[in-house]
Amino acid sequence: MVDRARGAAAKAKRAMALVRNACSRTKATGAVVAAGIACLAFGGVGETKAANLLELNFWLSGPNYSGVVPACNEQQALDLIASRFAETERRFWDSTLSITEFVKVHEIAFRPWGPQYQPRRYCQGTIYTNDARKRAIYYSIIEDGGFIGATWGVEWCIVGLDRNYAYAPSCKMAGP
Repeated sequence: MVDRARGAAAKAKRAMALVRNACSRTKATGAVVAAGIACLAFGGVGETKAANLLELNFWLSGPNYSGVVPACNEQQALDLIASRFAETERRFWDSTLSITEFVKVHEIAFRPWGPQYQPRRYCQGTIYTNDARKRAIYYSIIEDGGFIGATWGVEWCIVGLDRNYAYAPSCKMAGP
């Protein structure tokens, strides 16, 4: 009986020694792998450029903005806002509300963050809706902001009708 206990204890010691050796090898291997990844990741740290030669070779020359966006009172931009507003009200809010008139439309800012950023013209005005109410509107006309970036696009917010609070509070986030 005593021999069996000694044999079991000896087997347990050998098993523990094997586990310790395996763990220390695994830790050492893990440390080597981590050090290698760190060297690869941070070894080439230097000056960062927007596009490397390979990227430029495939015509990815970066943003080339012309800064040509319609004026705030451009009828095409105002019509786009009015039609999309009516569609949004109808589709998502089950409402017949629509814009009937734009008045006092003027520019707030153009490219407020500098020429290297995507050109935006920020505008403000007053609208009348078909429920005979007068409301403030804030909108921006964005170069390459349309469908797949093919043309300019618009983003707008009407104070009191920002129902999902995308530009809250009171359309402040729609401005520059």
